[in-house]
Amino acid sequence: MTMASHSAPRLCNATLGQYRAPLRNIIVHLGLGAFARAHLASYTEDAEQAVGGHWGIIGVSLRHADQRDRLAPQDGLYTLLQRDATISARVIGCLHHVLVAPENPEAVIGAMADPSCHIISLTVTEKGYCHDPATGRLDAAHPDIRHDLVHRAAPRSAIGYLVASLNRRRAAGTPPPTILCCDNLPHNGALLAGLVQDFAARIDPHLATWIAAHVRFPATMVDRIVPATTDADRADAEAAIGLHDEAPVSCEPFRQWVIENRFAGPRPGWDRVSAQIVDDVAPYEHMKLRLLNGAHSALAYLGYLAGHDTIAATVADEVFRGFVRTLWLEEIIPVVPAPPGVDLSTYTDELLTRFANPAIRHRTWQIAMDGSQKLPQRLLATIRERLARNQAFPCLALAVAAWARYVSGVDERGEPIDVRDPLAAQLLATCTMAGPDPADRMRALVTIRPVFGEDLPQSPGFLAALIAAAERLERLGARQAAAS
Repeated sequence: MTMASHSAPRLCNATLGQYRAPLRNIIVHLGLGAFARAHLASYTEDAEQAVGGHWGIIGVSLRHADQRDRLAPQDGLYTLLQRDATISARVIGCLHHVLVAPENPEAVIGAMADPSCHIISLTVTEKGYCHDPATGRLDAAHPDIRHDLVHRAAPRSAIGYLVASLNRRRAAGTPPPTILCCDNLPHNGALLAGLVQDFAARIDPHLATWIAAHVRFPATMVDRIVPATTDADRADAEAAIGLHDEAPVSCEPFRQWVIENRFAGPRPGWDRVSAQIVDDVAPYEHMKLRLLNGAHSALAYLGYLAGHDTIAATVADEVFRGFVRTLWLEEIIPVVPAPPGVDLSTYTDELLTRFANPAIRHRTWQIAMDGSQKLPQRLLATIRERLARNQAFPCLALAVAAWARYVSGVDERGEPIDVRDPLAAQLLATCTMAGPDPADRMRALVTIRPVFGEDLPQSPGFLAALIAAAERLERLGARQAAAS
């Protein structure tokens, strides 16, 4: 792999020889991480080239300035690297500006309330919605929500910024926007609408009523595997375009975007560049959350415990390859209705090919982050459906047991695990108090209501299956437990 010399000129409008016309239609995007730049921005770039419209993105970093500091010297330009057997590189130019919310909350609210902003989109991860994953309700006790209810002009949360901008639009008579959630949450449009309306009602019930009547929250399903950017990506970007790029994004060639046909105003021609605009997103979302995201989490926890650094390395191991096939075929597919025209066996075959792409180093540790926010929709929802049908779920139980072992903070070799999770302190304290016995640890963890809800701990079949899986995992180790 070619290493960047850093002697090349920096990527920017001048070195690329590119002129960009002023924006006429704006998307303000909250949470400008690698996924948004590989997915939303790539679709927007393609749509602009295909049908025009002068659409562009203003990105917002809600916490840190590092993304802005990399992109501002490059005029928002960056290289998108699609990786499989070869590398395909292109420069994305639809990102026009990056704001850092803590530095200037007013600039962010102003951009979101501007009449030329027709779409506000989000990729803030599950934990960024300040909600209870088990119920889908706003967590009024969340520190950011408590702050934002008092400091309305300087919010911290995505929900606080949305409500502040909508309040300003209503007061000014500005047309309402479309708010587009692009995170892996069940019924994400309706869920976000509920969170925004709940927050707004605590400030002004009339504002909540206006939001419910006028603002549109389409449901979406997004899919593209996007690992964290590395120095190797920077080197490959420089080799490909001949310019130094501090902010490239690496991704797989595959992408999918399914959007509910429910917009408040204009939108880019995303449907002209392979996005699917449909009346009902639910079947696509259900399929992806359960089959892709559920399998990803299962492989991440078991693979990490077995010593595999990436998902590709995990599925290259015949034991885990067989495990995930069994998980799909015997436990998930039987309770997942197929979207129109989709064969779920073919879909999972394609998923396995994508997972096995050695050019995409999607780290098991990265996918394992924020598990308390991901488990309810990725694994536990399927378990609930199987319990309702009186069906066994040994593979799903083993995946949850692997999560329980992971959040205890010590791996199978006695090495510490860097657990990144909003509930990390509570999870570790619970495991510590329960002691080393895996059954006791499992009994203690299932009492954490934000993860398991009120119903699952009351199910004898659920707890018995998890304890059996936890004891097998402790006795055999992740690889042998997955093989048995």
